[in-house]
Amino acid sequence: MPPSSPTADGSILRLEDERFVRGRGRFTADHHRPGEAHMVVVRSPHAHAEMRRVDLAAAAAMPGVLGVYADAELAADGLGTLPCDVKLDGPRPLIVPPRRILARGRVRYVGEPVAVVVAETPAAAMDAAEAVDIDYDALEVVTDAREALAAGAPQLWDEAPGNLAFVFERGDRAATDAAFAAAAHVVELPIVNNRLSAFPMEPRAAIADTDPATGGLRLEVTGQGVHGIRSALAGSVLHIDEAELAVFAEDVGGGFGLKNFPYPEHALLLWAARRLRRPVRWVSTNADDLMGAVHARAQFAHGRLALDAEGRFLGLDVAIVGDLGAYASTVGPGSSTLAPATAMGGVYDIPAIRMQSRGAFTNTAPVDAYRGAGKPEANFIVERLIDLAARQCGFDPVALRRLNVVRTFPYRKALGAVMDCGAFEVSIDRAAEAVDAAGFAARREAARTRGRLAGLGVACFVESARGAPVEEAGLRFPEGGPIEIVTGTESNGQGHETAFAQVAAARLGLPLDAFRFVQADTRRTRMGNGHGGARSMHMGAGTLALAIEAMLETAAPVAAQLLQADPAAIEFADGHFVVRGDTGRRVALAEVARAARADGESAGLETLVRREDAPITFPSGCHFAEVEVDPQTGVVELVRYVAVDDYGHMVNPALTLGQVHGGLAQGIGQALGEDIVYDAGGQLLTGSLMDYWLPRADDLPAFEVAFNPVPTERNLLGVKGAGQAGCISAPPTVINAIVDALAPLGVRDIAMPATAERVWRAIREAQAA
Repeated sequence: MPPSSPTADGSILRLEDERFVRGRGRFTADHHRPGEAHMVVVRSPHAHAEMRRVDLAAAAAMPGVLGVYADAELAADGLGTLPCDVKLDGPRPLIVPPRRILARGRVRYVGEPVAVVVAETPAAAMDAAEAVDIDYDALEVVTDAREALAAGAPQLWDEAPGNLAFVFERGDRAATDAAFAAAAHVVELPIVNNRLSAFPMEPRAAIADTDPATGGLRLEVTGQGVHGIRSALAGSVLHIDEAELAVFAEDVGGGFGLKNFPYPEHALLLWAARRLRRPVRWVSTNADDLMGAVHARAQFAHGRLALDAEGRFLGLDVAIVGDLGAYASTVGPGSSTLAPATAMGGVYDIPAIRMQSRGAFTNTAPVDAYRGAGKPEANFIVERLIDLAARQCGFDPVALRRLNVVRTFPYRKALGAVMDCGAFEVSIDRAAEAVDAAGFAARREAARTRGRLAGLGVACFVESARGAPVEEAGLRFPEGGPIEIVTGTESNGQGHETAFAQVAAARLGLPLDAFRFVQADTRRTRMGNGHGGARSMHMGAGTLALAIEAMLETAAPVAAQLLQADPAAIEFADGHFVVRGDTGRRVALAEVARAARADGESAGLETLVRREDAPITFPSGCHFAEVEVDPQTGVVELVRYVAVDDYGHMVNPALTLGQVHGGLAQGIGQALGEDIVYDAGGQLLTGSLMDYWLPRADDLPAFEVAFNPVPTERNLLGVKGAGQAGCISAPPTVINAIVDALAPLGVRDIAMPATAERVWRAIREAQAA
């Protein structure tokens, strides 16, 4: 199917969607290898227990079983541990206990891998997994991070006394204390960011085998960062050279951070494939992913905001307790330390900010990055405090935000990040007009006559978008084929095949079908930091633009030879090199590429550019939510959602809009219903979609999203990250709306998720008071 014609704003339909809608997607679970075996992981049913005895004999003797293994077999082969990549300074550096591939001696959360079965069929593997006999001696359990740090709590790790993983601080303590001392108003609030699952539509899956051409190991994985996964598995776990392991992904059905990381299952597959000398396949289930992948958010904060008599912000003081789960996962500690520090304070001019964060180990699944990874938590803190200040001190919530937004750029935030551009005040004004904030009083009264409580919530957001600061991208010119766009960023559903081709086509004056997108394969891409941190356009496509410039510089002398012209007179336009002032003398880029190869140049026009220490971009916006609450049942209906956002220049606004819509749906899910819940004994109560609520289409209104683009100069394209913004802005916007609806009853705050039961209880408690 040929590419669609672009609309007036440059949008085209996604090129990759043709194969998706025709059922031709290339997902890992659809793939098979000749002679493959099947793997099932045995998981701990206990949250905290000593493993007194592990008996694999009965399982190993079952029909079709090829092998049953526990930690002893892995240890005999010298397998290492999964690493944590975060490095923290501060009063208490990060403690990283060993995260073994299979538990050794003790289990620390329900779902921790304790043994693995490999068999001829999935059914045989599942049957044998049931026969693995482990004698557990249960220990005391702690699942709440605040309780884990209290005196006398059950201890998870000898190397982490008091379950304290780290203490991290940023900001000027003295300046912040002085701001509060001088304040006319101080508001404070305990703030919970509930534990979530990223829950991508496609569960985790992988296939390990041996490359017949090289003899090295291969891992096909549904993942977001194949180079990072390879580095961890090769170096830390298998202790082999990275060149001996190839990791690749084809189509990936969503990731949202959960698929960025190496997992025990990846290591088990590779080890088993090497040991058994045949391919080994594993496909997770939703239940396995809910208990055995990673969770997210899980933060407790106490925030204070200082204001002067006119409502100007003077200081912000935030104390965070971040729940790491039982282990320090790959980048998990960053979500309560480094990441929120770059966004703390939001779009506002707050002269003094202090942030302290403590990490706690608990008997729960490891916590790691999920869409926003620290930025949603930081934004929720400041936006809830501002809303409380408006209500408690008598300010209008829209006017209070407008008064305090940053207006002069560049602006150095109190914790050090430098915002280069934005139009925050314009976004507020446009969003307030779009939602008709001035007319809300009449809508509130109309809802009251229907027995409903109406509320209007507002929140602004800013994201510090970049992810890892290093990326590579480039171009290859294979003989007789399309130009290959090679990038280390990776799509897991965002539309990169389309957007990257648009960037190259626009800069080279060639049609979209002149390009082929190459990604997510360590055999074909030299390095890459994958997807995460809303970085793909900024880091991937921005680096591609640099590579195109470098390629054209290399090609110009070759074109000059072909045209018998002075290289200084060569120009490039619309896919051709021309001689300035002589439009009749021209040569196509493809012909120049062929000549470059014929000249004996080893790479011809092949170009690869690495961008390092790239600056952060700061997408931003203002959102409004309008809700109606049934006071008899506590049910919340989200009536309207309006947003005005700045993502800089947009390569394909339709794709940007899709990213915003997806982020909003996930942020609204966190606000209204999503919640990973453990009981006091550490048992997971939300282990399936019967109990873990996800938003459905009929839970959401038609989103009203407009753009207020302010292009950045921090990359050649002028783009800012869009992938995480909706997830950052929606939770405080929706919660502020619900609190606004319940405020006439005396409700001051409501914790996420604002389920019908929680809202109903808040109403009853307020009425009783």
